[in-house]
Amino acid sequence: MTEQERINAEVQTKLALQDAKFNMFMQEMRDRDNQRAEDIREIRMSIADMGKHVRNLSLTAMGAIGAMVVTVIISFLRN
Repeated sequence: MTEQERINAEVQTKLALQDAKFNMFMQEMRDRDNQRAEDIREIRMSIADMGKHVRNLSLTAMGAIGAMVVTVIISFLRN
């Protein structure tokens, strides 16, 4: 094997190593992006669920206030 062939083989080996490292890095980045997307999806679902609870609590509070108003009106009418 000539000196140039040996150098070419070393360069190709190093290039293959760098290519493998780069591919591994890119896969890790894709995995992180997918995990972030899943986390964001879960957070949005959680926020949507909280919105439902807040709406239900608001309706319950309005119903309770309405019942108190009706009770006060009825107590005034009886006197």
